[in-house]
Amino acid sequence: MAEHPAYPVGLRLTGRRVVVLGGGQVAQRRLPALIAAGADIVLVSPEATASVEAMADAGEIAWERRPYREGDLADAWYALIATSDHDANTRASAEAETHRVWCVRSDDADAATAWTPATGHSEGVTVAVLTTDARGRDPRHTAAIRDAVVEGLRDGTLVAPHHRTRTPGVALVGGGPGDPDLITVRGRRLLAEADVVIADRLGPRDLLAELPPHVEVIDAAKIPYGRYMAQEAINNALIEHAKQGKSVVRLKGGDPYVFGRGMEELQALAEAGIPCTVVPGISSSISVPGAAGIPVTHRGVAHEFTVVSGHVAPDDERSLVDWPSLARLTGTLVILMGVDKIGRIAETLVAHGKSPDTPVALVQEGTTTAQRRVDATLATVAETVRAEDVKPPAVIVVGPVVAVGPPAAG
Repeated sequence: MAEHPAYPVGLRLTGRRVVVLGGGQVAQRRLPALIAAGADIVLVSPEATASVEAMADAGEIAWERRPYREGDLADAWYALIATSDHDANTRASAEAETHRVWCVRSDDADAATAWTPATGHSEGVTVAVLTTDARGRDPRHTAAIRDAVVEGLRDGTLVAPHHRTRTPGVALVGGGPGDPDLITVRGRRLLAEADVVIADRLGPRDLLAELPPHVEVIDAAKIPYGRYMAQEAINNALIEHAKQGKSVVRLKGGDPYVFGRGMEELQALAEAGIPCTVVPGISSSISVPGAAGIPVTHRGVAHEFTVVSGHVAPDDERSLVDWPSLARLTGTLVILMGVDKIGRIAETLVAHGKSPDTPVALVQEGTTTAQRRVDATLATVAETVRAEDVKPPAVIVVGPVVAVGPPAAG
């Protein structure tokens, strides 16, 4: 006779006693979800991993440092049996059966009264996967199915557009440094829900190609602004589309608040009464050097890093950067939007005490297929930029960390 499938159910464990036997890797993986469920957790184990011990130290679980003994499962609603003692596991499993406690057993799933599904979450939805054939004993199979379902929910491919939970108003989404895989999960989901996307030139362009045909994509650089400044015209476009009841995504490169004028847009939306969601993004100031093999900090080399905008030259009265102070720092200096001003920046840093031999790296089109790295020093960087024809966008890294990683590969 064919085996009956497991009956799926969600356990509500808030404030209810849950007993975990064994403090090893299985417990380490399962305890966070039980803690998140609000369970009253008792761990019974002579030893525990460092992570499990930290949960006990934080008061998230009660830890009784001893082996299992008869009666430990009394009054429990749920038990996770995961010790390295097979005999103890068998006795505990028998006790769970006697007391009618739902019991998961890590060493013998067939002897358990419950199985732990592979679970994932996406915006208020919990996906739990159990398979009923022989492959169900392979956690990799259920995990792969879970991952596919969760990814489909996050990017909208499993849900028809008119059934999606739409986010009203405008979402300021940090698209990351350029590689489309480096946008956040939330950012990708909001893109899938959008009616209108107003995109920056430095946003991850490949993501726009994935949008359905009905989505209106607007290049922010091409919004006509007449008597308005460009930024004011962008603000007005966001407001106008949102007031039409559309779900609008303002797709920005990097992070909305790192030289992205995101706060100006949020303020304009707030004044117009438009709800706004801000989705942080991975800043190019950290990710692009990392992609080029440059750590912005490194033990024994740099204990700090400073990010500045180089779009205004040091001798420009509009500059808000204290370049003399930066020259005295011993850490890493990351300069964004500074390719055309790097000559004057280098001269200023050297004039205020930075060594002319300080290593400099310029990473153009970082994290994309067109990425290239050009190395120089403060003394040679201006000429190097001209000779190598370095173009924006490029992230400039100044400091000894440039020499820590592998040399430039072009």
